[in-house]
Amino acid sequence: MDTTPELIHGYLTAGLECTHLEVEGDGRHFNALIVSPEFAGKRLIQRHQIVYAALGDRMREEIHALSMKTLTPDEYQG
Repeated sequence: MDTTPELIHGYLTAGLECTHLEVEGDGRHFNALIVSPEFAGKRLIQRHQIVYAALGDRMREEIHALSMKTLTPDEYQG
């Protein structure tokens, strides 16, 4: 089964509290805008690690490339 933006959206919402989430992609390369209070006080690499943890093994097996923008709700509003 091919990975779709909708599948990634589901994976992320199941593993991460998101107040806003957009996922786009073509089955191999994906872009995501992820807004989560879990990112508060975290540096960029820590935010990406949180996302990778939510995706788990899918990051290696299903998702070939994921470009992400990670923001807190305050950063997204501002």
